[in-house]
Amino acid sequence: MLIGELATRTGTSPRLLRHYESTGLLTPHRRPNGYREYAEADIPRVLRIRTLLAAGLPTRVVASLLPCTTDTETGPALSPCPGVPEALRRRLAELDERARRLEAERTELRRLLGELG
Repeated sequence: MLIGELATRTGTSPRLLRHYESTGLLTPHRRPNGYREYAEADIPRVLRIRTLLAAGLPTRVVASLLPCTTDTETGPALSPCPGVPEALRRRLAELDERARRLEAERTELRRLLGELG
């Protein structure tokens, strides 16, 4: 299938699919005319990529976790793989720290607004 069909079937823009290719997350076959040709197996792969990215993981981490993903009735899931829990814990700690910083900024903004009346 061509990029437009994969985009439609996965709800992903062609631009994002090209980005996934440029980062090594997808490797479509190239036709002699240069068009990208995707396999049926790329549909669940794109959905797994989108799930991992939606969890806030950077593409380099997504690339390392893709071999550890499986498809379940409720969608993509992770299976036990070396390094997976550590990578997820690191990312969660980064997000927790970011949330703490944002909350401190919100508190300070509220204080400043309170001074203005």
